[in-house]
Amino acid sequence: MPADPIYNVLFLCTGNSARSVFGEVLINALAGHRFRGFSAGSHPRGDIHPMTLELLREAGLPTEGLRSKSWEEFALAGAPVMDFVFTVCDEAAGEPCPIWPGQPMTAHWGIEDPARAVGSPLLQRAAFRNALDHMRNRVAAFSALPLASIDRLALRTKLQEIGRLEGSTSRTGSAA
Repeated sequence: MPADPIYNVLFLCTGNSARSVFGEVLINALAGHRFRGFSAGSHPRGDIHPMTLELLREAGLPTEGLRSKSWEEFALAGAPVMDFVFTVCDEAAGEPCPIWPGQPMTAHWGIEDPARAVGSPLLQRAAFRNALDHMRNRVAAFSALPLASIDRLALRTKLQEIGRLEGSTSRTGSAA
């Protein structure tokens, strides 16, 4: 009996310092037997936001080896071929993406940028917590999909529905 495939998933945002990193870590930690997660940014910040790392550690999730990187890394020869690419910020969804080898399924899963939160440290922390929780819900819904038995059109619809879950910044949830 052949082994079930492991699908590569790329989470994209502009700075690659919070939301996309949450996606990468969560899918690897919660569904690593079926998925291999990656993250990148169109204009990477250069480091992971300290609050991102703090919340991941508090949740008992791994942070070792995380780095802020450009989406161009995943368009180069020799890069892992992606099966799915999810934009998690409205800015990245509106930018022209590199050509992804393998024609991955794409969707927009917009979540508010917690790094832009203003106010007290408590309010800023709450913004990061909300982003982490919203991403966890999306990853859980995605990883529960019966990928081997669902056709592409139905899968695209399901991916768009996931993008419209609570906390969505997208009015339409359209594909990226």
